Amino acid sequence: MADFTDAVFLARLQFAFTVSFHIIFPATSIGLASFLAFVQWRWLRTGEKIYLTLFDYWIKPFAVVFGMGVVSGLMMSYEFGTNWSVFADKAGPVIGPLMGYEVLTAFFIEAGFLGVMLFGRDKVGPRLHFFATLMVAIGTLASAFWILSVNSWMQTPAGYAMNDVGQYVPEDWLKVIFNPSFPYRLVHMVFAAYLTTALVVSAVGAYHLLKDRTNQTSRKMFSMALWFIAIIAPLQIIAGDLHGLNSYEHQPAKVAALEGHFKTRKAAPEYIFGFPNMETQEIEYGLAIPYFGSWILTHDFNAEVIGLDQFPREDWPHVPIVFWSFRIMVGLGLLFFSLGAWSLVARWRGTFFESRPLARFALLLGPAGYVAVLSGWVTTEVGRQPYTIYGLLRTADSASPVAAPAVATSLAVIIVVYLFIFGLGTYYVVRLMGKEPADSPPPQTRSILDQGGNRAIRILRGLRGGEGA
Repeated sequence: MADFTDAVFLARLQFAFTVSFHIIFPATSIGLASFLAFVQWRWLRTGEKIYLTLFDYWIKPFAVVFGMGVVSGLMMSYEFGTNWSVFADKAGPVIGPLMGYEVLTAFFIEAGFLGVMLFGRDKVGPRLHFFATLMVAIGTLASAFWILSVNSWMQTPAGYAMNDVGQYVPEDWLKVIFNPSFPYRLVHMVFAAYLTTALVVSAVGAYHLLKDRTNQTSRKMFSMALWFIAIIAPLQIIAGDLHGLNSYEHQPAKVAALEGHFKTRKAAPEYIFGFPNMETQEIEYGLAIPYFGSWILTHDFNAEVIGLDQFPREDWPHVPIVFWSFRIMVGLGLLFFSLGAWSLVARWRGTFFESRPLARFALLLGPAGYVAVLSGWVTTEVGRQPYTIYGLLRTADSASPVAAPAVATSLAVIIVVYLFIFGLGTYYVVRLMGKEPADSPPPQTRSILDQGGNRAIRILRGLRGGEGA
């Protein structure tokens, strides 16, 4: 239960609030940086003005989102010292260098090339400007690499030892960085960022197409974004499955909680809906698919699945939160897959740009990527509880000796400041995206995605009509 007089609970609430604000900005900047590099590369290859128009349209939202991401991330560094000083002291020898590597790589790359990317196209020439854009995109990925390494080490610690004063110190840096869950988390998060950005771009394209179906720039951004969604959504499902299997191996209590398995059993069901009751240890009003829970976690319909009864009660995460956050994430992922599949069918039928229901569906799902990212983050972080370092350091033992009123005051100030500053920034970005993009003449050469995808569609049409490939 929420206890607003408990300093540890308030510190957790403060960090959850700040990280929830922060994560939506890198999720956007990672995807947008790569998108900008891609469209600029296509402009250099084809000379078609439409790609340059797309670059000019999205560079301003990227700049604002990138700035908000940097600012919102600073607060979390301060919170390590103010609210989580015990954790910072004990894990600092491992966590500190990893976060320092992010500064030495990602921040230096981004700081060195961001100005050229934003303002230097007319000064340095198109090829050097593309190189700067590409380096910024690489910098955003490098930032994700180190931050995900830090978080993954907290989830699946490896390569460490304890010194004489009770600190975790690195023993093998390769094992620290490439800990057991890191590759899966990195791929899953990068795909999430690309998918989130593609959903935003497709929604903006759909919004403008619904007003003017002839705008070539809107058509291009809508088409490109839905190609990416059609490709990335199924890959994300595969990555999520592999990540789940890895979590089941290394964090079985978390997986038992998010699946709602209170008891160890064979041929476990998969709960689609229900209300976990931690007192009775049952799923109330549950709607389940028989045997499917065992198949998801072991790929064997009759295998035994570990339940929460295998762990001490004090080591359980909060089951209702992770149970529902996981289902929100998965449910939205299936909607994203459906959007991609629908777009392929519409292309096949030749109704892609004429289908207003498809455009409305894309517009509706525009912000849903952020909800999925936040739901996934809640599943990851709440599922790790009651530990900050899984199995080693409990959250209750990680907090600073700070009184609850002090934490409550700083939390209130942060909420007001964040809502004001980032609310204005988000409003400005939405206004930028609401402006109709400049129209461009129809391109003479289709993009690589259009060429390959449409060639596949022609083959399928031929097979459908009995003409062969």
